[in-house]
Parts: sequence; C-alpha cells; structure tokens
Amino acid sequence: MTEMNMIQSLNSALDNALETDKNVVIFGEDVGYFGGVFRVTDGLQEKHGDHRVFDAPLAEGGIAAIAFGMGLNGLRPVAEIQFADYIFPAYDQIVNEIAKLRHRSGGEFSTPVTIRTPAGGGIKGGHHHSQSPESQFTHTPGLKVVYCSNPNNAKGLLTSSIECNDPVIFFEPKRCYRGPFYGDPHNVPTWKGHAKADVPEGHYAIPLEKADIVMEGDACTVIAWGAMVHVAEQGIRNSGINAELIDLQTLVPWDRDTIVNSVRKTGRCVIVHEAPKTSGFGAEMSASIQERCFWHLEAPIIRVTGWDTPFPHTTEWDYIPSPERIAEAIKKTQEA
Repeated sequence: MTEMNMIQSLNSALDNALETDKNVVIFGEDVGYFGGVFRVTDGLQEKHGDHRVFDAPLAEGGIAAIAFGMGLNGLRPVAEIQFADYIFPAYDQIVNEIAKLRHRSGGEFSTPVTIRTPAGGGIKGGHHHSQSPESQFTHTPGLKVVYCSNPNNAKGLLTSSIECNDPVIFFEPKRCYRGPFYGDPHNVPTWKGHAKADVPEGHYAIPLEKADIVMEGDACTVIAWGAMVHVAEQGIRNSGINAELIDLQTLVPWDRDTIVNSVRKTGRCVIVHEAPKTSGFGAEMSASIQERCFWHLEAPIIRVTGWDTPFPHTTEWDYIPSPERIAEAIKKTQEA
C-alpha cells in the first residue's frame, strides 16, 4: 500500500495497464509530453514511449472516432476528453457508433474503449469547465458509466474499466484530484475531505456494478457519487442522524440490490448529485427505488442537486449541493 491522492492513483492504474497489456494505448489533448492538464498522465509517455501515450488534435469527435477504430481492431484505447463539458462534439461517435457495435454485430465485435474525463465544479471553472453530464450517457444502452470518488476506488474502477470488453465513460471529479472540500476555500472550511488514501501499488481492480457502503446507518439512506460522496458524509454528520451513506460508483449498470436492501432497512432515502435536478440520474434512481421499495418507504424520496440553470461562475458554491442542504433533506425525511 502507498498513500496516494486521486491523480497519483489514476496515474498508477494507467501505468499498470500499459505494463501488463501491450494493447493498451492512451491518447488525448496534451496527455503525452505535457502529462495532461491535471497531470494524470505525467511521466507515462517518457516511460512507455510516444507510440503508446500520445497527443491528439483539439477534436473530440476525432478522438472518439479513433478510439472506436482502435477498439474494433484489437486495441484497448484509453482516450481522455480534457473536460467533460467538451465531450459533446464526440457525442455522436460515442452513442451512435461505440455504444452500438456489439448489438449491431450480433455480439461478433466489441469496443473495449475507456473514455476518461474530469467533471463537476469546485475549481472556479465557470460555465464550460464545471458541468456534470453523466445522465446524458446513462440514457445510452451499450455504455457503462462509472464515477469515482476517492483515490482508492479511482484506481480500482479505472483498472476494471480498461479491462472491460464494453465501452466505459469514466468520470473523474476534478474537485477531488488533490483533495475534496465542500465550501468556498476563501472562507476556510472546517472540513477538507480525504485528500489521500492507501492504494495498492500493483494491479488493483474493483468490480464494476458494485456500490460501496461508506457509512452504515438505519435512519435514512443517502446515495451519492463523485465529489458529492464527501459532501454527503459531512451533511450526515451535520444532521446528527444515523444515516447510511452509499457511494454508487457505477451508475450504469447500478447496484440495485445494495440500494434496495438499504432503503428497505431505513425506510427513507435522499439522493445527492451535482448535475441539474430535471432529468438527472437521481430521477431514474428515485423511480426505480419507488418501484421496488414502495411498501417500505416512510417518507417521500428527496433529491438534493444542482439547480436547473447553466453552471454559474461567481456563485458556484450556491449551485453545488452543500452539507447544509443535505442535512436539511435528511432531517425532513424524519418528519413523516
């Protein structure tokens, strides 16, 4: 075990993948010599060569199309979209080509493509560098959607994504790269989150489709993913209520058994995500939980989310769910 932050753990996962599988290649904007805008691929080109780790033009549609062709021909490409906000020029290639090949070919071909991308706010990125577009891809059959939250599951989930024979959209909460925090850093928040964790140095995989119970409790089930896991943890502590916190980890396919078992135990549920509320993935989860847990629910399911507006710049801390909003929601479930 080595203490790592999320950037180091992701780098370790990529390094191990390059070492153990000659078919793995990594490419994207500035990922080669420069080592990536957030330094996730730092040193990998120097170690493994520019034929395995290389830069791509500023053309996200081209990046996805190249990854599709590589996967179709036996490689395991790991493509980086520099910010999740800029994944949309690649949307057609991802949802109409990469996601559909296994079905179109009757299972004869697959596309083992992993597309990494940093998502979410918390770094003063403004409108075009702070969005959380995960629900755009959870609506696409054929894709797996993964959202890590800490150094330990970042490496394990990325390793499993690269080894998966189906295409994976892998979201990384940029706010957690070097340590999450829940409030405006200029106001000196009292809680800084978990910047580092003990992570295995060698091959380390966490199964996809499996949620993680971060905190056990019996009064309310709180579900979150990405940076919101840390915010929800603080919200639970602020509420003073014995809530159970679940890190979803894989959004598609999601771990229904763990979620349903928890909600049937607690009778109450709060879902937290950073994306806007309308048509966010929390809506799908809420409907699915209600279908399976109707007779166990003691209160309506509550969603704590971003607002239905473009992501703001100067007021991002009013947009992103806070521990206070989450604590209030948890307390509200106890009133029924």
